[in-house]
Amino acid sequence: MFTPSEENYLKAIFHLQQDVDKGVSTSSISERLNTKSASVTEMVKKLSEKKLVNYQKYYGVHLTESGLVHALSIIRKHRLWECFLVERLNFNWDEVHDVAEQLEHIKSAKLVEELDKLLGRPSYDPHGDPIPDANGSLPESSKKKLSQLGAGDRVVCKGFKDNSSSFLQFLAKQNIGLGTVIDILDVEPFDESMKVKVDKKEVTLSKMATNNILV
Repeated sequence: MFTPSEENYLKAIFHLQQDVDKGVSTSSISERLNTKSASVTEMVKKLSEKKLVNYQKYYGVHLTESGLVHALSIIRKHRLWECFLVERLNFNWDEVHDVAEQLEHIKSAKLVEELDKLLGRPSYDPHGDPIPDANGSLPESSKKKLSQLGAGDRVVCKGFKDNSSSFLQFLAKQNIGLGTVIDILDVEPFDESMKVKVDKKEVTLSKMATNNILV
């Protein structure tokens, strides 16, 4: 059994691992969790003692096989709860993240299985993120960041790296959601902002926004 704090660390390390080739730095964990560096170092040592992570001072942190299994289990619960909140309780997609953060720490395996069955065993959550199955396997995905593409490309929005309420509310103002067709009109060389067309309306997106839209 692990504490909610330990589970939050495992999940954070999993997400951070997706963007690095080597280990995850303690400073990036600190930034993601908005926690002091000393607290991160102490927790990483605890997780290392429990064989959930490997940590070397100059090489960073990475999940062990056991840590990866548990991280995927937490992510599975989080994304299933997001589906439940949107589909069955009529939450908006920008309201579910914080609630799912609380619900993901429930330990009942039977509850998770029944929740998955009730929802029809979904492969993706309301934000387009893949849901691990009961064995920890993720559905195939070939998404790119919108920022990786250029003028003349036409793409379909498949998900978002940032699922915060503020970013999702920003997207809603631009009429961008899952399945939205985006035509890239121009990329500004100076700041890499992007002019796009969405529903016949031209919109300018910052590099921060295009880095967080997956297509």
